[in-house]
Amino acid sequence: MTDSLPLDGFDLKILAALQEDGRLGNQELAERVHLSASQCSRRRLRLEERGVVRGYRAELAPGPLGLTVTVFTKVALATHNRDNARRFAELVRGLDCVLEAHVMTGDSDYLLKLIVPDLKALSAVINDVLLPHESVAHVHSSVVLDTLKEAAALPLPRGPVPG
Repeated sequence: MTDSLPLDGFDLKILAALQEDGRLGNQELAERVHLSASQCSRRRLRLEERGVVRGYRAELAPGPLGLTVTVFTKVALATHNRDNARRFAELVRGLDCVLEAHVMTGDSDYLLKLIVPDLKALSAVINDVLLPHESVAHVHSSVVLDTLKEAAALPLPRGPVPG
């Protein structure tokens, strides 16, 4: 843990509470972790400034928004050089349907998690965007049939984290 910030039991309680409900105000958060509101506010601000808490957002249900198909797509690059990787990264960053993009080891260079309304939209992304791109050699997709677990809270350490 090279980028770790020293965290004590109160910091860990604050993080656990915020992962459960990011809308907590300082007073309510302070009551949950048994600190004064001012101490809690200072700690929260420190965690935000140091990048431990990266942000807050609403968790939306994809179904009511018409996003019903989740797909994991492996991508292999045509050639392995810095410019090709940069071009592919720019392409991926510009696609709203890409929820996650990871550089991988193994039989593919990237693993993308996509969400689209239907198979026709998936076909358009693969055949009209990914495959024609000069940086891409191969694309292999797997459609999710069912999700057992997603967007889990990070597993926090049980004790203080040294800096």
